[in-house]
Amino acid sequence: MTSPLSVAVVGAHGRMGRAVCDAVDGAPDLQLVARLDASDAIADLAGGPARVAVEFTVPGVTEANVHALIDAGLNVVVGTTGWTEESLGRVREHLAERNAHAGDGALGVLVAPNFALSAVLAMRFAQQAARFFDSAEVVELHHPNKVDAPSGTAMTTARHIAAARAEAGLGPMPDATEKEVDGARGAVVDGVHVHSVRLRGLVAHEEILLGNPGEQLTIRTDSFDRSSFMPGVLLAVREVVKRPGLTFGLDQVLDLS
Repeated sequence: MTSPLSVAVVGAHGRMGRAVCDAVDGAPDLQLVARLDASDAIADLAGGPARVAVEFTVPGVTEANVHALIDAGLNVVVGTTGWTEESLGRVREHLAERNAHAGDGALGVLVAPNFALSAVLAMRFAQQAARFFDSAEVVELHHPNKVDAPSGTAMTTARHIAAARAEAGLGPMPDATEKEVDGARGAVVDGVHVHSVRLRGLVAHEEILLGNPGEQLTIRTDSFDRSSFMPGVLLAVREVVKRPGLTFGLDQVLDLS
């Protein structure tokens, strides 16, 4: 009988961290062996039983935590947003240095902007559709305790849309706006407008609006409870140990071909 995969959770006392701990506890093939919060030293995990750490903290500390977890010898699943190409590049380089002579002990890090399967599919559908439409904008809606705006999911969605449009040879989207109140048109991510709503009662929601003359396609994903993220988190935990190096996006471990 195969031994359960041992898991540590960093940010275990936060809302998402508590949900992850419960999900790991309830999975027969996984074993929760450590719960860390802000006051706990990540270095203490070195040499311990944990093979995978799930990192759900805040954007200001997540990159430092990931580097510390790599140094401690753990594979890492990251749900905290706020990543840039530069910060991802630093993690990729760290892993390459760490894995160069690691053999079977090579480590993996999986960073996912969103673990909800509906959100992952929405991002993929938007990327596929973007080349067929003149216009595209993204609206993300979250609870008011969220510390970053736009959300990591919305940023990734916008970048995927922009890349698909560029590959299709499409130019800038039509927009005759000359005067606006600051922020009225939202943030601009690679040429795609992204709008953030923070409203009590929401959890995590996104609309991707794509338009042509006479038609509109709306792709919407709604997470009404944090339980919606848990199947994706558990999938990432099981997959990251098989994937040395950096993996960005849960879609990379799903068969979406």
